[in-house]
Amino acid sequence: CTRFYRDYAGGTDLSAQACHDHIFFGRHQPGVLDSEFAGNLVEVCPTGVFTDKTLVHDYTRKWDLQSAPSVCTGCAAGCNTMPGERYGRLKRVHNRFNAAVNGYFLCDRGRYGAGYVNDEKRLEYPGLRAEDGRFNALDHHSALQHFIHSTEGGRVTAVGSPRASVEANFLLRLLVGADNFSAGLSSAQQTLVTEALQLSRNTGAVIPDIATIESADAVFILGEDVTNTAPRIALALRQSVRNKAYTLASALGLQEWQDAAIRNLAQDQRSPLFIAAVAGTRLGDVAQQQFSLSPPDIAALGVAVADALRGSASDASELDPQASEIAEALNRAEHPLIISGTGCGDIRVMQAAAQLAEALNGAGRRAMLSLVVPEANSLGQAMLCEAAPGLNLEQVAERAQQQAIDTLVVMENDLYLRAPTDLVDSLLQSCQSVIVLDGMDNATTSASHLTLPAASFVESEGTLVSLEGRAQRHFPVFHPAGERRPSWVWLLAALKELGREEVQNWQHFDDVTRGCTAAVAELSGIGAAAPDHLFRNAGLRVPRQPHRYSGRTAMRADISVHEPKQLEDEESALAFSMEGFNGNQSGALLPFVWAPGWNSNQSLHRFQAEAGGPLRGGTAGVRLLNDVAGKEPAPNPALNTSEATAAGYRLVPLHHIFGSEPLSAISPGIRELVPPACIELCPADAAAVGVAAGDGVQIGAMTAPLPVTINDSVAPGCAGYSAGYQATVDLVANSTHTLRKAEHYVNPQPTIIGSDREDQHG
Repeated sequence: CTRFYRDYAGGTDLSAQACHDHIFFGRHQPGVLDSEFAGNLVEVCPTGVFTDKTLVHDYTRKWDLQSAPSVCTGCAAGCNTMPGERYGRLKRVHNRFNAAVNGYFLCDRGRYGAGYVNDEKRLEYPGLRAEDGRFNALDHHSALQHFIHSTEGGRVTAVGSPRASVEANFLLRLLVGADNFSAGLSSAQQTLVTEALQLSRNTGAVIPDIATIESADAVFILGEDVTNTAPRIALALRQSVRNKAYTLASALGLQEWQDAAIRNLAQDQRSPLFIAAVAGTRLGDVAQQQFSLSPPDIAALGVAVADALRGSASDASELDPQASEIAEALNRAEHPLIISGTGCGDIRVMQAAAQLAEALNGAGRRAMLSLVVPEANSLGQAMLCEAAPGLNLEQVAERAQQQAIDTLVVMENDLYLRAPTDLVDSLLQSCQSVIVLDGMDNATTSASHLTLPAASFVESEGTLVSLEGRAQRHFPVFHPAGERRPSWVWLLAALKELGREEVQNWQHFDDVTRGCTAAVAELSGIGAAAPDHLFRNAGLRVPRQPHRYSGRTAMRADISVHEPKQLEDEESALAFSMEGFNGNQSGALLPFVWAPGWNSNQSLHRFQAEAGGPLRGGTAGVRLLNDVAGKEPAPNPALNTSEATAAGYRLVPLHHIFGSEPLSAISPGIRELVPPACIELCPADAAAVGVAAGDGVQIGAMTAPLPVTINDSVAPGCAGYSAGYQATVDLVANSTHTLRKAEHYVNPQPTIIGSDREDQHG
């Protein structure tokens, strides 16, 4: 456990401590483990020294869990998981091995961030707003009739969601038409995600999976704090910097498994990792150099490095020394990797990264390019809307203000976390009817006229497309309670009742997937993400319960001593029982890991082709984007990274692994670690504004002040704000505002962050 924590994950606050014959594994003082991968200790430890604190009040033996193959929805990395259920509650999330993606490990957001599905705010029954403003509960049939009545005829516009499945978004778009469909993103967000897809599709570089990222021997990150936006990639980068050590070891004939000898040989020698970001990152401890720059300067540095690789002069002369050093390191590498993304909110940063990758290819290097997008299905949503972009949220609001919307349908998307509050208020109040499909009670559902309870990702089937373009399927772990239904079920039923001919023969989820692949060329490959519902393993379904599963009768003893017939799953090849065969099926259908004498992931080797190798059933998912270099790239656009100097400070988003993703932030295992929303300033800028740590700061015309955090790694002239918080939703990335001290503001917890941001998880 200590080897994983310190040598693999880069943690420093856990060790094996001994006195005489007493051995203690833990911190030298009480506190929360600092690493964002600490939850893996429970799975890594073969002796049971570590247990999950989240299970203290909700314990279930692991062999009594009903599990199913799933995909983490905490970010766009697409890590594979095995959620486990008992008594209709999600109990824990285990890592599901995928040799190309997450391998053996999950980040703590993915492991503990799904607890919101048990929250008291989850919706179980439809609600119809009465004349007095209150909601009246409806049954499933009545709610469906109200839904159909509201969407039949009239002018209907729909807002989808990048956290909902491809199939659910496809059906919603089919309901209203492509011209009346919104991907659920603001103009700025939609522009960034669309550009990320286009750059990934058009590049001549390799789009690497996470396992391939570990092979990089030189890395340059532009504008992305991957530890907080795609944590599993950050863990892969910690392994990539060791490739220098493996090269040295190979020259001496040392095998890779001789870890202690290799570390002793390499000492502090690492493969080069360069980071250009708005503020310091958690990877700074393994980086050769880390630059704190504004987004335009980050883009300018990327262009300067590309120019150095091409041998042309750069306009940014002050960046030339750094650019030359980075270019030289990338040019020496056999597997150079460029990482960027939507994190800093500036499209030019991603474009500069793409230019840099093409320059490396032009110099004869096999370059890799990885672009991080914000949510689990952001890329899938962009592919769905690629041919017909539809509307952004500002355009939907404008249409509503022109009285051009009778009914607005919103699916799995809290609009108050997407766009400024005033804009969303105006949008919802301008529509005659607002229908919301969501699993959680939130500000948008509270403003609706009809609410339909949507099943969560652990209660429904769906396809998500990760940041590398890998389509993967998640399956329901248990049946939703009450009147909750998967969004695709609500929508398919409505389309059938409305008499839409194209869906009349669709009976199963697989029919929806096939309809999507036929209608949307960009998503034509998603049907291969997993076997269909007719698949049988040795003539049997794949069981969700291990054969040691116990207590099925006892769980219902207060109702009846007779065990009821197990529920049928008509939408997948999985069974809600222990009957079946879990052996040689596709890796996409692996529900749990169990072997005789083994009751945990310690038995994973029994399901692999070889230790450390892929699953015998193959790697889950299917790639929709190229993973082979050599394609002729599209012409690079000319980048203008120079800007007129504006008075004030540039607002830049700063992400936090615990807090920037709103659903995981309310999960019990995460919410205690969520830091408050704040504005981060470097000491010089804080002094210029006249604020100290803990003071409040007013941003432009905003009425609500935010507390100030002093962070000496923030780029001068930039004001970093906590991204993904309700308190900062009105802020626009890369806009310029004046800052002033808020009078009479009291903040009981002032914070000072060092250059390595070392306490951000403490």
